[in-house]
Amino acid sequence: MNLSMLLDMAADGFGDRVVLGRQDSGLTAERVRAAACGGAAMLREQGAGALIYLDVNGPTFAVALFAAARAGIPLVPINYRLSAAQQAQLVAHHPRATILTGPEGTQLQVPDGTILTTTQWLAEATSRADTVPADGSVAESSSPAVVIYTSGTTAEPKGVLLRHDNLVSYVLGTVEFAGAEPGDTALVSVPPYHIAAVANVITNLYAGRRCIVLEQFTGEQWLELVRSESVTHALVVPTMLARIMSADADHSVPSLRSLAYGGAPMPTKVIEAALLAWPSVNFANAYGLTETSSTVAVLGPDEHRAAIGSDDPKQRARMSSVGRPVPGVEIEIRGTDGTGEALSPGQVGRIWVRGDQVSGEYAGAGSVLDPQGWFDTRDEGYLDEDGYLFVGGRTDDTIIRGGENIAPAEIEEAILALDGVDDAVVVGVPDLEWGQRLESAVVAAAGVTLDPEAIREHVRTQLRSSKTPDHIVVWDELPRTETGKIIRKRVLERMALDDASS
Repeated sequence: MNLSMLLDMAADGFGDRVVLGRQDSGLTAERVRAAACGGAAMLREQGAGALIYLDVNGPTFAVALFAAARAGIPLVPINYRLSAAQQAQLVAHHPRATILTGPEGTQLQVPDGTILTTTQWLAEATSRADTVPADGSVAESSSPAVVIYTSGTTAEPKGVLLRHDNLVSYVLGTVEFAGAEPGDTALVSVPPYHIAAVANVITNLYAGRRCIVLEQFTGEQWLELVRSESVTHALVVPTMLARIMSADADHSVPSLRSLAYGGAPMPTKVIEAALLAWPSVNFANAYGLTETSSTVAVLGPDEHRAAIGSDDPKQRARMSSVGRPVPGVEIEIRGTDGTGEALSPGQVGRIWVRGDQVSGEYAGAGSVLDPQGWFDTRDEGYLDEDGYLFVGGRTDDTIIRGGENIAPAEIEEAILALDGVDDAVVVGVPDLEWGQRLESAVVAAAGVTLDPEAIREHVRTQLRSSKTPDHIVVWDELPRTETGKIIRKRVLERMALDDASS
């Protein structure tokens, strides 16, 4: 089964339902299929080996995804904010590609490919829609569907290869076909080169839920769009929810029933504020990676409500977890001593996952799954006795101070708990005596003056002296990706410059 078949099911099952864009001007499931057929015909005529998408999110992105699937080639969404040189480096991995760009075009020189704006491409694909048979999909279930480049927050970007059976497995395991009510609307605020964008296209379409996009995010615009489009379901990253809660605007969201978040650690004070502000909304924390076709574990609404209203430390602690595995996914914690031995509940180690939705494969490099099909997420964490997963952060981020492994996420959470701190990061800086020393950068809330020494004292009382940052600086903002992940290598670069100039 491939992505085209999911679209066929939607078009045959509820073809006249608007599934993409605004209610008054969006595309029905049948029109999405027709445009995808027209787009696939164009791709075949061009002899395209891949369809590269270099524009903002929106209905055209979804049509491009299904057109590529019907043409039997992968869709490759690339960050349109990268420099022309960076884009060219990634595009070079995909010869004979058709490239879709924003209205301003691109500086890329592609001698063996075709370049069109997304507006041109969608117009031509739609004009061909009624002359191209709806059948003819050539994609095998095991063929590549999408190549998504990692954000490169700690290393050079890698092209994660997701096959049709990975993505279809994720959909079938987590979504009920046509399970949405006719008026349901999902609001997505992530860029197209993030796995959540792909996952939301296919899951919402399969459920029959209309999907709209807010590409240029502000908390005020998000709140307004939720009300004006009667949004029932939404997805945000932690930095977005923080901006929504601090927005100087009307916070009423009468239509909203479900809010999913993920992509980065969620500060406890932010999610608790949202739970108190919107008690009737079902909150879900989703944990996943590009290599796993999106979500592999979910902390659901019941756990959120139980935690916020409980004096039980165990229930409260679960708010910091990412929940339990979704159907079809296994999670195991393994030691880092090289034996690969599974650890007992409560023991911290590396998070490994297995399931049909797990790819663990990179374009040009092949699979990194172990012989039993397990994928090393390179995240640290542990499972409690009831199977709830707690994620401590990337092993690549681990700070080794005097032989002690220190997870920066624990210290960052302690700092973020302080009133007046809007954002925080902790990194390990090279040190002759300790190997690495702890340094932190923090961002103050509007109108607040932060005292670095007071923050250090707070951390010392909450944790211990070895986990207290040696130095804290106050910055106007921290470097983050559009999906909220800290770009730690930029933090280190700036700290090195600051140290050199001091």
